[in-house]
Amino acid sequence: MAESRLQELSARGQSVWIDYLSRDLLETGELKRMMDEDAVVGVTSNPTIFQKALSQGSAYAEQLQELKHAGDAKEIFLHLAVQDVEAALDLLAPVHERNPEDGYVSIEVDPTLAYDTEATYKEAIRLHEWIDRPNLYVKIPGTKPGLQAIEDCIAGGRSINVTLLFSLEMHSASMEAYLRGLERLVEAGGNPANVRSVASFFVSRVDTETDKRLEAIGSDEALALRGKLAIANARIAYENYLKAFSGARWEALEAKGALPQRCLWASTSTKNPEYRDVLYVEELIGPHTVNTMPEETIQAFEDHGEVSGDTVLDGVDEAHRLLEQLAAVGIDYDDVVLTLEKEGVQKFSDSFAELLDGVRAKCEAVTA
Repeated sequence: MAESRLQELSARGQSVWIDYLSRDLLETGELKRMMDEDAVVGVTSNPTIFQKALSQGSAYAEQLQELKHAGDAKEIFLHLAVQDVEAALDLLAPVHERNPEDGYVSIEVDPTLAYDTEATYKEAIRLHEWIDRPNLYVKIPGTKPGLQAIEDCIAGGRSINVTLLFSLEMHSASMEAYLRGLERLVEAGGNPANVRSVASFFVSRVDTETDKRLEAIGSDEALALRGKLAIANARIAYENYLKAFSGARWEALEAKGALPQRCLWASTSTKNPEYRDVLYVEELIGPHTVNTMPEETIQAFEDHGEVSGDTVLDGVDEAHRLLEQLAAVGIDYDDVVLTLEKEGVQKFSDSFAELLDGVRAKCEAVTA
């Protein structure tokens, strides 16, 4: 059987994950099919994804009937989500046994806690203790308050997916939090070989926000820069990753079994229909990375995606020049990425509120 395009991508050292999870995906066997045919070796989820899954169909009705008096809406939701996550973890367990860097499923802490270090840490530990699987990632937003919670979780031997990263500064800070956490773990006698982390660097939304600002400026020079920052941003992030996980400091941890915090490209669907629908996959192919894709991007890449080499290494000098060109036409990079971080937290928080409203409505419906 000929290799699929996603299998070609995997052969270049990039792990193919999907960014959605639902009970239907599990019960219909679709996730297993994607593992077999589309090289899928991991799953990420977030409140928006669970909100969508819960709102469609009746897959959760029976469990909701059992849980309707189990506590508040958040506790009921967590029981629903944990059942899906555990089923996916079991399905992916053989993948994790073959390659401990893959086979992961992610569950996210309550996004309304994104600016509360202690509450984020406590919820992350609770989720790890509740699910207790070696291939679980708990997602913590890469906000400034989140960084300490990330470091503390790593120091405690817990694997973390750092999410909602848009800026090069915060990506570097997340790598530093991982390194400090590993160093603390080693100092306490722990084994860093049992801890993993990925840095979920969001891609397409960077172009969406920057293009809007370039169009508002409206000059020929500004308009010529549309659709370029997202890929440039990710390529510089990968360059920083290569630097962070090299040299004497890293080699000391590596000698004890530690592995780097991989770059995970998130938000890789193309929002602008004028751009190629697999743009954020084709241009960010590289070893020791992850691309977590929505369903439409998986299908599009299998149909017409091109694997042409380690494209994440291309044009890094041009990427740095692009930042200078954007500044010259009036784009404030720091403001773009800070705006995206705040909007990302707010969107996930809004989805979480909508999700809990949906849980309450579903509980009322099954009671009726």
